[in-house]
This record gives sequence, structure tokens and C-alpha cells, in this order.
Amino acid sequence: MAEHRVTAPVIAEGDKPRGPASYFPSIEKTYGQPIQHWLDLAADRLDAEPHMQVVAWLKSEHGLGHGHANAIVAYVKAMLAK
Repeated sequence: MAEHRVTAPVIAEGDKPRGPASYFPSIEKTYGQPIQHWLDLAADRLDAEPHMQVVAWLKSEHGLGHGHANAIVAYVKAMLAK
């Protein structure tokens, strides 16, 4: 299996994630996919598209809500910028 460009954070039991990662438990529960799935999709799209286009794509093609889609893209962008 290929290495992930952006790896999902490990959130320990009882820890309260901050920033975009605070949405990740809800995203997994709501859409039935591990957060790594969404991070991989966004990382691939960000190679050729700007932030808001990737957000719009996640919303239209995958049914994510705006806040969830934006959190995924913001997290990926921040991790790729490191």
C-alpha cells in the first residue's frame, strides 16, 4: 500500500482535538469512512485545484456538509505546507 501524503492524527481517548481535527470523529461517524479516506481524496485534488474547489467537490460528489469538507481541506493544506 502506498504511503499517505497526509496522515490522520491519532486522537487518544479523552483528548479533545483542536482546529480542523475537532471535526474528524463526527466526519467518521456521519459518513462511515475513516478520516484517512477523506484526507487522501483531498490531498490528491489539492495538487490541481484550489481550496474552495476541493470543498465544493467533496460536497457535491461525496455529500459532505460544508463545515466537514472545509475542515478536511484545511487540515490537508496545513499538513502539506509543513
